[in-house]
Amino acid sequence: MKLHVIDQKKATKGDVELPPQFSEPVRQDLISRAVLALQANARQPYGADPRAGKRASATISKRRRDYRGSYGHGISRSPRKILTRRGTRMYWVGAFAPNTVGGRAAHPPKAEKSWRQKLNKKENQKAIRSALAAVVDKAVVARRGHKIPAEYPFILDSSFESLARTREVEDALVALGFGPELDRATKTTVRAGKAKMRGRKTKRPTGLLFVVSSDDARLAKAAANLPGVDIVQARGLNAELLAPGTHPGRATLFTEQAIKIIREQSLFLGKSGAEPKAKATHRARPAIIKTETTHPAQKQRETAHPEATKGDGR
Repeated sequence: MKLHVIDQKKATKGDVELPPQFSEPVRQDLISRAVLALQANARQPYGADPRAGKRASATISKRRRDYRGSYGHGISRSPRKILTRRGTRMYWVGAFAPNTVGGRAAHPPKAEKSWRQKLNKKENQKAIRSALAAVVDKAVVARRGHKIPAEYPFILDSSFESLARTREVEDALVALGFGPELDRATKTTVRAGKAKMRGRKTKRPTGLLFVVSSDDARLAKAAANLPGVDIVQARGLNAELLAPGTHPGRATLFTEQAIKIIREQSLFLGKSGAEPKAKATHRARPAIIKTETTHPAQKQRETAHPEATKGDGR
């Protein structure tokens, strides 16, 4: 598959053949597994304080001989803490037990719980290749909700990596036809649920993804302030960047130098660097040659008494 190389003024500078990483079939199941594994591994551990609800001095005796106890008072045996007392009369309230006000939680979340998920290396690489194939499919990108120009997909000229100001990047994107996409990414919506009380009241659509050759590219800093836009170097690509929320087909712009690095370094193709081939489901089984093995003593017995072996099935 060949794509046009376009400069900042929307002029075609040539054609580039995409490397084999972009020819993988789009597998939604693999992409979902890879994205969910990344999200699970990025989770911050959380849990209750081990001493939460246990700090109260809540002891109660069930013995008749103890004046500070529940025996004969017609009350349950829940642990209680004494607030005031007069003689043997106690004013206490329930504490410590899970069924009391202010008591400990029965099964609180544990901070030592591991949320990590394992993912095979080959499976992860195949998921990235599948996500790469989706970002160059115009129908998949449009179905995801991106507002892309009619010329999409295409490759950016290497001069884009030298843009140093956000205004220059924005003007170049508008010239390429991504003005509606930039406007779409600026609109925020109010999130539903309790997240409004936890510092994440609004949410913003995911915008463009720039893939550059290295972190030293000036474009990485210039485009970082555009709403919804992410910048990543070619070696740092993963399934979550290419398919946020497990939905493949993010509008992605590769620079010519980034495509060159993906091809030359055989990224996401395994150690050998060769394009993976489908394995055969059935193997040809070798023919089994049966040879007659006869013990020397048996052979001698057959030659000596031939009539004895007639009805023996041999």
